[in-house]
Amino acid sequence: MFDKILIANRGEIACRVIKTARRMGIKTVAVYSDADRNALHVRMADEAVHIGPSPAAQSYIVIDRIMEAIRQTGAQAVHPGYGFLSENRNFAAALEVEGVVFIGPPSPAIEAMGDKITSKKIAMEAGVSTVPGYMGLIADAEEAVRISREIGYPVMIKASAGGGGKGMRIAWTDAEAAEGFQSSKNEAAASFGDDRIFIEKFVTQPRHIEIQVLADKHGNCVYLHERECSIQRRNQKVIEEAPSPFLDEATRKAMGEQACALAKAVGYTSAGTVEFIVDGSRNFYFLEMNTRLQVEHPVTELITGVDLVEQMIRVAAGQPLPFRQEDLKIHGWAMESRLYAEDPYRNFLPSIGRLTRYRPPVEGKTERGGIVRNDTGVYEGGEISMFYDPMIAKLCTWGPTRADAIEEMRLALDTFEVEGIGHNLPFVGAVMDHPRFVSGNITTAFIAEEYPEGFQGARLDQPTLRRVAAAAAAMNRVAEIRRTRISGTMDNHTRRVGDDWVVTAQGVSFPVKVAADPEGSTVVFDDGTELRVTSDWTPGQPLARLHVGDEPVVIKVAKIPMGFRMRLRGAELKVHVRTPRQHALAGLMLEKAPPDTSKYLLCPMPGLVVKINVGVGDEVQEGQALATVEAMKMENILKAEKKGVVKAVKAAPGASLKVDDVILEFE
Repeated sequence: MFDKILIANRGEIACRVIKTARRMGIKTVAVYSDADRNALHVRMADEAVHIGPSPAAQSYIVIDRIMEAIRQTGAQAVHPGYGFLSENRNFAAALEVEGVVFIGPPSPAIEAMGDKITSKKIAMEAGVSTVPGYMGLIADAEEAVRISREIGYPVMIKASAGGGGKGMRIAWTDAEAAEGFQSSKNEAAASFGDDRIFIEKFVTQPRHIEIQVLADKHGNCVYLHERECSIQRRNQKVIEEAPSPFLDEATRKAMGEQACALAKAVGYTSAGTVEFIVDGSRNFYFLEMNTRLQVEHPVTELITGVDLVEQMIRVAAGQPLPFRQEDLKIHGWAMESRLYAEDPYRNFLPSIGRLTRYRPPVEGKTERGGIVRNDTGVYEGGEISMFYDPMIAKLCTWGPTRADAIEEMRLALDTFEVEGIGHNLPFVGAVMDHPRFVSGNITTAFIAEEYPEGFQGARLDQPTLRRVAAAAAAMNRVAEIRRTRISGTMDNHTRRVGDDWVVTAQGVSFPVKVAADPEGSTVVFDDGTELRVTSDWTPGQPLARLHVGDEPVVIKVAKIPMGFRMRLRGAELKVHVRTPRQHALAGLMLEKAPPDTSKYLLCPMPGLVVKINVGVGDEVQEGQALATVEAMKMENILKAEKKGVVKAVKAAPGASLKVDDVILEFE
């Protein structure tokens, strides 16, 4: 076994590998760029080596920099994590020359399977069902349009060396094919140093289901069942689960055996994932093989009890797998929600800045018999950089059934506290409550179909809204009583806390009476129904853990005039608690109108201006591309919302902009 390994990665996956290595008694070496000088993975590792400037293209994907760190520290093996150099054959080959073990597959397997064009050709030759497409090199946008027409729209434009949703676009028209080809090519070059693009048919109403395989150097290969990864946005997975609610045992076995056969055909060792598109009739088509550890591997670990990172290290050290296929059963159900630094209320645009508050839920067994796990690479007070992927944590839950795992996830999401940046906690919370998701009737089009106008926040159902109203009324009484106990008041002028209140949330008003006793409050609604509220919450605490009736409720809370700002179950609400007289007067107040910004193109996220498509005096049409802004390795094309004439250009290519900086002004 190795004494010391270097982790050629950053963020949560570097921290994840360090945890397993530490448990195995192996020392670790972290590498870091300028932006990551104070990162969590640097703090956790036994040693750390600086490898260059902040952009990944000048640090994390420069092979020579990593090799120098290996020589400097004497690491005997390298774990590449995912992304960056994890599927780079040249990196694996360079390690072989140096006599350093690559904790992953052999370089010929990376070359065969890591390249999506080559892997599809091999799969076709092996008789594996594949999605129709064009596997050759594509010279330019014009050829991309011609090929797309031949395949038939819609098509998927993908980077050959891609992964993690980078360099991927769906095109439904010639214009989208030309535009998508160029953006995919640019993103691929920036993220992977390889701008080759291929095009395949986009299967409508598909499910994205993948098989986890594990192979050793002694001819053994097993599959650790499947993961359902259909909840995606812009081809980036958001929520994953294991197993899939759609597969039957026969399909699961067929997909697993096919995945193992493909792995053996290329001499694969280590952990790998074979991805399939599955249609409504459970026909499955090979998409690609990821020759690395997947982001979503924790859900497989939770249902099998296998530490995949440990097995990767043991396989790399020459040890045989300690189990056979028949030993690998499915135990319970697991969910994973990816926490991204992006603002769901601004079309999920990247958000950067300092984490002024970062408090994940407590990990381990829950009082309901489930499990909570949070893989993260950040800490409170740390900085979220514009240079890397916006994912900052992976919140995972396990339960005996799918319904149990979902309920554990709901409570864990409500417990998760993040402040200082925009984040997608409200969105994933809303998905967990969505009837279609709960039913398991999902496809990769789920987000596009259910949130066609973007995410505007969840609306709570009436029973949940009543529980929120009861909680707010009880919490308000606690806060009011505390105010009456301020020292220094005049004799005979003690403030009395009334029993009658009106709680307003989500446009609905609930007249209530609040009767308190030493153990809690009973909230009586005007229709006579009662809800008992118990809690140890005190004013000023940002998280309220309550029992409302028989249900546990966790609410992120902040004080506002005459009420609270509350977040739970994907909803962010202003909940006002007023006396009946205050409620009547509030209805007469005027609302302040937001400023008119219709004459400006504003930068929607912090990022770099890549391109300005128009000039002063140009007439633009609705939907026309105006500018391209890059943030967190993704290109974002900003388009005109209506017809107009450009009055002034306020930003130039290369400029670094903040949110709402003016790019263009219109007449």
